[in-house]
Amino acid sequence: MLPIPPDELIEITLRSLLVSGAATALGSLLAIPLGSWLGLTRFRGKRIAKTILYTFYGFPPVVAGLIVFFLLSGKGPFAELDLLFTIEAMILAELILVIPLVAGITLSSVAEVDQSVLDTARALGASRRQVRATALREARSGVMTGIMVAFGGAVSEVGAAMLVGGNIQYHTRVLTTAVVQETRQGNFEYAATLGGILLIITFGIYYVLGYFQERGPR
Repeated sequence: MLPIPPDELIEITLRSLLVSGAATALGSLLAIPLGSWLGLTRFRGKRIAKTILYTFYGFPPVVAGLIVFFLLSGKGPFAELDLLFTIEAMILAELILVIPLVAGITLSSVAEVDQSVLDTARALGASRRQVRATALREARSGVMTGIMVAFGGAVSEVGAAMLVGGNIQYHTRVLTTAVVQETRQGNFEYAATLGGILLIITFGIYYVLGYFQERGPR
């Protein structure tokens, strides 16, 4: 008999996809414009801004969870929202991890776009926004890579999910936190099974994203 009933396993799997998918999608919506702006705009202090962004590549997930925990806990500024130990808190913590990855890789990708392409767009009367859109279109493969890397970091995250989600059964438990729990309880084979499910799901999502990355817009 499985330690976790099949219906609960399906629920955990879907919750994992919801949290990591939402964090990646929302983070990308914020990070892609930020990364493209940093990559194409010249301003004083740009090197420092880029260095700070790249530094957050290695931001410890548990620290991201700690930040969100303090913000949402009883003494935090957003305690009244009552979001601690919820899916929303888990998404917020993973946003802190997703945004630097997508923004940084987008920045590098648009910065490598052939300058002649952008100069041609400007010569044809393109606005700054249109030039940025052109750069993103040319750098779409790199941008998609950033999204894929960010999703991988989000779906495999465990420290922040434990801290702000609490691994509450039928509420905030996801595949990674379930693996930790089953391992602690000595259910090593089942923990390995959960890990295998996570790998299979990640492979499937990467396969689909990779298809669109290679196909590109028509």
